[in-house]
Amino acid sequence: MKSVIFVCLGNICRSPLAEGIAKKIAKEHNIDINIDSAGTGDWHIGEAPCEGSLRVAQMHGIDISHLRARQFTKEDVNIFDLIVVFDEKNMLHVKEMGAKNIKKLGCFAYDCQDVPDPYFFNGFDGFLEVYKMIEICVNNFFSVKLLNEEKL
Repeated sequence: MKSVIFVCLGNICRSPLAEGIAKKIAKEHNIDINIDSAGTGDWHIGEAPCEGSLRVAQMHGIDISHLRARQFTKEDVNIFDLIVVFDEKNMLHVKEMGAKNIKKLGCFAYDCQDVPDPYFFNGFDGFLEVYKMIEICVNNFFSVKLLNEEKL
């Protein structure tokens, strides 16, 4: 696998966090992989990640301030080896676009549960909780990738 894209709803909360965490891990372990993120919706195109995501990422030594929201496209279906979504709605949306190479982030921990949108979940504490979930799942993603890419 040479590329992965993380897809959430608006590309301002969960997916930029996953992109930032994944890029940090890839850099630390010298893993050559193209990492991106996008949203299924178009409401935030061109916007920076939301304040809660910026703040929680910074608390963990990750700068995602340069990222800008973009919408997931049909071209992405063919470009990326793996599409990682955060919830069932994201899953359905990318499937409707013809994607087959999809995995829920929660399947790398949490028994394939949805990773909740912190934008609507428990204030900043929600961002802290969701960050931890994403971090565990992304770390597990790289463990699986390094041990046996066939499992993806």
